[in-house]
Amino acid sequence: MKMVGTQVAAARTAKNMTQKRLGELVRLDAETIASIEQGRRALMPNVAELMDQHLGLPGLLTVAALGMPDRDATPAWSEEYMDLEQRALTLDWYTCLVIPGLLQTESYMRALFRSRVPAFTQEEIDVLTSRRLERAQILRCERPPTLSFIILEAALRDRIGGNAVYAEQVRHLLTCTEFPHVTLQVLPLGLDAHPGLNGSFTMLETPEHEHLGYFEGQRGSKLVTDPDDVSIMTQRYAMLRTKALNPEETQGLLDRMLGEL
Repeated sequence: MKMVGTQVAAARTAKNMTQKRLGELVRLDAETIASIEQGRRALMPNVAELMDQHLGLPGLLTVAALGMPDRDATPAWSEEYMDLEQRALTLDWYTCLVIPGLLQTESYMRALFRSRVPAFTQEEIDVLTSRRLERAQILRCERPPTLSFIILEAALRDRIGGNAVYAEQVRHLLTCTEFPHVTLQVLPLGLDAHPGLNGSFTMLETPEHEHLGYFEGQRGSKLVTDPDDVSIMTQRYAMLRTKALNPEETQGLLDRMLGEL
């Protein structure tokens, strides 16, 4: 990745082109171009094709991107966020489809990965589960970040993996609510309006006190660095907290969910 990134930087410099200008041509922001050039983010084949076109290269970057060996099971487009997550001072999550990865049990993780279409192999499921469990260790590290989670109730109502997996997962959430650095709130069903209708997102604060946002789609993700965009996400998260059940009410809801089994 570093070698390919160096090639991108060399070709861009030869064209007297800034990272911002190259990003505009290939529909990426300057920060993403910088991450590719520094080897922190993989060059995807579709982006490589556009770079070859605008940098006047005879398909060299496309060949490099297509020939890139698998680095690991983590999607290349999420690697930059994963690095930041492990160093973060604070993390704020809003999720509307599944329980946040940092709060998932191993059984729930495996059930999610088995639901994937096209299907993962068992080896891939094992690797993905291992990596997610490793990420979740920040909950119990010596100096954990301050963590806030808002989960749409719909994500809790799906019994992914069956009743046994579901019960274990709800009990685990109750355990996590006892951590002093964790705040968990449920956004209840039946609201007439709320600011989380555009989907899940995460925000974090780095050790350098930089505030960033992050969200994923089905085949990609975006690390949000523009202060105006991060401000909008911050406002939405603040409003979601006012709409959600408070931590004590959330614990009561989780207890009732266990009692329904």
